[in-house]
Amino acid sequence: MSNNLEQFASDNYSGICPEALEYMLRANQGSAPAYGNDEWTQKATDYFRELFEIDCEVFFTFNGTAANSLSLAALCQSYHSVICHETSHIETDECGAPEFASNGSKLLLAKGENGKLTPQSIDSIVTKRADIHYPKPKVISITQATESGTLYSIDELLEIKAVAETHKLKIHMDGARFANAVAALNKSPAEITWKSGVDVLCFCGTKNGMALGEAILFFNKNLAEDFDYRCKQAGQLASKMRFISAPWLGLLETGAWLKNARHANQCAEYLENKLLNIAGVQIMFPREANAVFAKLPEPVIHSLKAKNWQFYTFIGMGGVRLMCSWNTTKTRIDQLISDIETAIA
Repeated sequence: MSNNLEQFASDNYSGICPEALEYMLRANQGSAPAYGNDEWTQKATDYFRELFEIDCEVFFTFNGTAANSLSLAALCQSYHSVICHETSHIETDECGAPEFASNGSKLLLAKGENGKLTPQSIDSIVTKRADIHYPKPKVISITQATESGTLYSIDELLEIKAVAETHKLKIHMDGARFANAVAALNKSPAEITWKSGVDVLCFCGTKNGMALGEAILFFNKNLAEDFDYRCKQAGQLASKMRFISAPWLGLLETGAWLKNARHANQCAEYLENKLLNIAGVQIMFPREANAVFAKLPEPVIHSLKAKNWQFYTFIGMGGVRLMCSWNTTKTRIDQLISDIETAIA
């Protein structure tokens, strides 16, 4: 397939950003201790602690499915449950992995506008039943940015924290696009995680410019007991771990993690503004990070597909999702807009 694939399907489609690739090549000079006992892994974990302003436990996995599933399993027993939004990735796109990893912890689904949980929706699920025949709620899982491309404000996070404290629940954050959230909110990583009640964060590198790799940060270190064994058992302990941690260090040390996220967000804003000028196109959710959800006439969707434009419709809940990444260009956006305008005309 051509390198000129016309895509707005996912930031997973993008290549490796220069900073991540450069550090991976640096780590490839000579040999290094295996299983995370290398200097790259030590430097990367220390940098996460500096960035988040806290002495946290840091682990690396290959992908987000493993990160989310294993971290939730660490917070739950098999007879517990996890409260999440009905459109959350752990519900719709993990193939049952959270339940599998935890030996059966049930996901309890809540509704909420724009992909967000609310204190009321959480409270209604927790108080629905308290008998021994029902899986005991133990964790709230929130996604930042959400599957609808929206963001939890600090006030919203603190409200959820209050509910969590009332019902003695832990908070897990799926940070598949956490960097985009930091860039958009213009708050520190600490402010929108542990300072707002988050116990564990899954911070995605793949969508931010890496080839693969997820960082799991336990802000509550007690919850990370034996987590290294859990990763090993699940096949997530990389023998040559420096090739995950070195690219992370490349993103963190150079500031590329935030630069890449800002670029993706700005491209999405540019795309949204272009779409708003086209009659017959409707924006579905507030555009707050690097995703634009739009309703397009069916003939337009077919026309774009025929021209090899790649995008998802099943994620769009009735529309299309157009996702921007670190290497999206305004030239490509203009080409897409031109094809939409031609199809509508």
